[in-house]
Amino acid sequence: MGLIASLPDIDKAPTSVYVLHEKLERLIPVHQHKKGQLSYVEGGIAYVHIKNKTLVIPARHYFWIPHGLEHILKVSHSATVLRSIFFYVYDDGRDPFYSKVGIYPISDLLLQMIKYTDTWEGPVHPEDSRYQFLTTIKNILPEMSTHVLPIALPSTENERMRTIMDYMEENIADPHTIQSVGDRFGLSRRSLSRQFQSILGISFLQYLKLLRMVKAFEMILQTDMTMSEVAFATGYQSLSSFSNTFYQFTKSRPSAFIKH
Repeated sequence: MGLIASLPDIDKAPTSVYVLHEKLERLIPVHQHKKGQLSYVEGGIAYVHIKNKTLVIPARHYFWIPHGLEHILKVSHSATVLRSIFFYVYDDGRDPFYSKVGIYPISDLLLQMIKYTDTWEGPVHPEDSRYQFLTTIKNILPEMSTHVLPIALPSTENERMRTIMDYMEENIADPHTIQSVGDRFGLSRRSLSRQFQSILGISFLQYLKLLRMVKAFEMILQTDMTMSEVAFATGYQSLSSFSNTFYQFTKSRPSAFIKH
């Protein structure tokens, strides 16, 4: 049973834990659940749309979504397996982790624990012998999830800003500057800078850096391009410059990311 079909069952028993492993390439429309969601992205890339931003979750990372939060889930690679565990929420107040959306690199320990549940599917109730194992996974999440992957692209319904954002994405290899983009759309540097801050809540340079990282993840995970090709295709003038920025976001070098 897939995630869409399982949505009514996930919340049926408040104290249960619901386990779902699914290979998919699809869009799950706006939905929410009364349980907190832990999902590990295996073999591809996923996108979670929440309010006015898009979280980008590459392979070897997991995400946490608090209960009751409306979101859209998109998995865009046919080889991707989404391993999800939906947890009860009666003890969420004991740690701030459970109330915040986040993306985190997977540790070997957590990965093995999640994979151990590979043959489990559906609700696991407190009287089930597997319940304690799932409880342990939830309990260790706060201490395991210390490095947040800061890949959250802001979005907007503002038509003019959307046109600018689309242009930057479609021409990501170009050496964009606030001056060059402003000139193209008849805006001064100051005016364009203000629009990014007021509409997106982020600076032009911050947005450009985020966008380039998102496109880099997509190229790494969905093509056979070399690291040098990815670097130049996302607007970097050297592999070392790309590698340094990649490290700022992921705390690992591109070569190590590929290896895993």
